[in-house]
Amino acid sequence: MILVTGGCFQGKKDYACEAFHIAREDTADGADCPLEAIFDVKLLYHFHEYIRRLMQAKEELDLDRLQCENPDIVLVTNELGYGVVPVDQFDRAYREKTGRVCCEIAKRADEVHRVVCGIGTVIKHD
Repeated sequence: MILVTGGCFQGKKDYACEAFHIAREDTADGADCPLEAIFDVKLLYHFHEYIRRLMQAKEELDLDRLQCENPDIVLVTNELGYGVVPVDQFDRAYREKTGRVCCEIAKRADEVHRVVCGIGTVIKHD
């Protein structure tokens, strides 16, 4: 697994597609793809939105299954931990859940990249 993170509108998807030689047609948008797509697609962007959808459906992501069935997936997510804490209870829970899931993925990942202004920095490489 590879995790690519950074702020909103920082060029994470473009960076990931170029860095890992992934064609646009091999990507899926976590905001609206089928929930099972994560187990087949090469790159899932808007992973934070995928987590929101799982929470709304009262489902959990099975990281063991993901690691087994799609070990080479590239997950692209916004960093949600900076800025103002949301007033809405669900949004606070979503922000926390996303952070915790991404921390677990980062532990398991072969690589973690942080992208700022379209420039990626490798922060973990096993």
